[in-house]
Amino acid sequence: MDVYTLVGKSGTGKSFHAMNLCKKLGVEAIIDDGLFIYKNSVIAGVSAKRQDTKIGAVKTALFLNDEMQRQVSEAIKREKPASILVLGTSEEMVDKIIERLGLPAVPPESPRRIRIEEITTEDERIAAHRQRNEYGKHVIPAPSLQLKRTFAGYFMDPLRFFRGKDQGASSERTVVRPAYSYLGEYFVAERVIDDIIMCLAHKTPSIGRVINVIQKPKPDTYRLKVAIKIRSGYPVWPSAMDFQKSVEEAIEKMTAFNVTEIEIEIRGIN
Repeated sequence: MDVYTLVGKSGTGKSFHAMNLCKKLGVEAIIDDGLFIYKNSVIAGVSAKRQDTKIGAVKTALFLNDEMQRQVSEAIKREKPASILVLGTSEEMVDKIIERLGLPAVPPESPRRIRIEEITTEDERIAAHRQRNEYGKHVIPAPSLQLKRTFAGYFMDPLRFFRGKDQGASSERTVVRPAYSYLGEYFVAERVIDDIIMCLAHKTPSIGRVINVIQKPKPDTYRLKVAIKIRSGYPVWPSAMDFQKSVEEAIEKMTAFNVTEIEIEIRGIN
């Protein structure tokens, strides 16, 4: 296995540029902030960006939890990537991660040791630093669909990038706002979600009435239960399923909030 490292200070755009670097070098997998990402899918690990404190985030990124270290190590052995890119804020950090996961060591002077300054401009690093420090935004080099379960209940914003015909297909990263961000905590009042659903029902001919909305937020999930009546003359199940999909799309579009489950309860015909 060929191991590459990408080192740079926090907030300099390592995660943002990791996917393009992998495509350029032909690297198959990424280790970034506690996650093992292989072929554009999150295979194992727990993101450091989910931790409540910066200390907890560092411990997660270094795989200091033995159980998590074991799970990720076994996943790497199972998937057998031919090459892997390890991200970190210092040479010492990436070497510690490599050691913890049992990966082949990278010689100190190897060209496979890459600095963020080698692949980005100063303006790009300044822009990345601003996004981190002014807006509390962090990038994960994986599509938002792959992160929905890991970041249930978090604000997510997919970033899609389309390259020219000579550079392959589009790629996607995801912006999340971690719990430990110094900017504080986002809060969406329950009434906001209720109003979105009520407004959507009013615009949907097949929905006669929304009786109530029950929100069930938990650390790893965010579920909604919506009780409705179908308008007379419309097919019951197709109408309910269409409304369920519309509710999910509307909430994610208007709040950037990731809802893991929407249960539609039909209480009759209106």
